[in-house]
Amino acid sequence: MSSHSREDSLHPIASVERETGLSKDTLRAWERRYGFPRPERAANGDRAYPADQLAKLRLIKRLVDQGLRPGKLVSKSIDEIRAMMETRELLAAADAPVDDGNAALIGLLRLHRSDELKRALRQRLLKQGLQGFVCDTVAAMTPRVGAAWLKGEIDVTEEHLYTEVIQNLLRGAIASHPPSGQRPRVLLTTFPDEPHSLGLLMAESMLTPEGATCVSIGPQAPITDIAHAARAGVFDIVGLSFSSAYPMRRAVKGLNELRALLPFSIALWAGGRTLAEHGGDIPGVQFIGEIRQTTETLAEWRREHFQ
Repeated sequence: MSSHSREDSLHPIASVERETGLSKDTLRAWERRYGFPRPERAANGDRAYPADQLAKLRLIKRLVDQGLRPGKLVSKSIDEIRAMMETRELLAAADAPVDDGNAALIGLLRLHRSDELKRALRQRLLKQGLQGFVCDTVAAMTPRVGAAWLKGEIDVTEEHLYTEVIQNLLRGAIASHPPSGQRPRVLLTTFPDEPHSLGLLMAESMLTPEGATCVSIGPQAPITDIAHAARAGVFDIVGLSFSSAYPMRRAVKGLNELRALLPFSIALWAGGRTLAEHGGDIPGVQFIGEIRQTTETLAEWRREHFQ
């Protein structure tokens, strides 16, 4: 392989941080302490990581989030780590209730049977209703699809297909609810470098049937722009969505910065299980770890402001 094509196959540290959720400081610390990862150097002298190391780091991050120590994982091969993940998932499945049928939907995804997948999901939506569909199907399937991609069971095109189908269904269902014009007015977005917008649609799907007025400005909005839009639009709440891959330290820093830019009258909600469990306590920020908690948090806001 030529030096040019070799460099093209390397991933800069910023990309690795974004795709794994591991901060640059953590990557450098593991490199010093454990001898892994072992980055190469790009033409500009910056650290750059081969694709196999990126894949291994994704798997390690998933197990570290489940409580395992990185020192026990870095020396293992990708196959060994995947085997550990499968064992843990089998043990978890043994204690879980009978499968809810989502495994069959993922099977359709793996087989590229997109038309059948769309029909099956549409039937679920009609049967469960919008909020039930989000809580019982989307919230359960999305991490399974992510895990299947991490383990190489589906490719990125299949993951994108799943996301597209779900987003189209949710947008259509949301549009079927006439605008209520009621409070609270909720501004939905994500921070820069957080491209995952499915969480925003899930939140809007939970809030809209409750009569809240939701306005989504899409993902990756600059923090100062979020604050300006919230004030100019006379919003009651700013809701942010964080995927598990978003760097924790950056999320906490950004939330503190945004909170300082917002008047106290505007509530700040941060959605995402990983952030809710590990983000600590930020004054003036309401963490929402599970999507079904969204309606409870809305009810609390209304009690506080209307009673």
